[in-house]
Amino acid sequence: MDWTDEGIVLSARKHGESAAIVNLLTEGHGRHAGLVRGGAGKRARGIYEPGNRVRAAWKARLEEHLGNYTCELLQASAAEWLDDPMRLAGLSAVCAVAEAALPEREPHPETYVRLSEFIAGLGRDDWLKSYVLWERDLLADMGFGLDLSECAGGGGGTGLAYVSPKSGRAVSRAAGETYKDKLLALPAFLLDDPARGVESENPAGEIADGLTLTGYFLERHAFIHDARGVPPARTRLAARASRQA
Repeated sequence: MDWTDEGIVLSARKHGESAAIVNLLTEGHGRHAGLVRGGAGKRARGIYEPGNRVRAAWKARLEEHLGNYTCELLQASAAEWLDDPMRLAGLSAVCAVAEAALPEREPHPETYVRLSEFIAGLGRDDWLKSYVLWERDLLADMGFGLDLSECAGGGGGTGLAYVSPKSGRAVSRAAGETYKDKLLALPAFLLDDPARGVESENPAGEIADGLTLTGYFLERHAFIHDARGVPPARTRLAARASRQA
């Protein structure tokens, strides 16, 4: 068995003296692991930083085997942000969430494209909003999408300010005011039309609210069967965003 595909490095863990088990998110083969001989050595280590884009050739005797990777570096994305701790934290978080949430060897081409676009847009001022939107779309791609089309309490499709933690449906400010302590805040930028939401007076707080919202549903649906829970890289990013708020 063998194939060649482009992929984004999600993680690389040392295996034995010099090898590494590398997890990639590939365009056509989903999240896929493989052994890289010499992958933990000094010469190869820079290739397998999370966020880097590679061309990978995978070979195995049987399809169910771990198999071996041979990778060529196409873009060293991680190196671009070594002097920017916040963006580097975002890059680490997005790769860790993709690795923990996506099932192995199941193609998710739309998630791959969106991850590529997020990494390419890390230099933008609004990259943190893009991160939250990426997590929202990841939930939808996995079948756990939020229903933000209209108010679950009959309040129509405008003035949306909250999300029900039970149903994942939007709730208007008017309908949810009495129960707001039990609801999750809904930042307007997560709506297809932000004008349907409630304008925030604190943009940094809006980012933190968005991370809390998507993090809640990721933990509930994507990480519930993972004993490790929410990836530490994601927790660190959320903490940084909260401090900024």
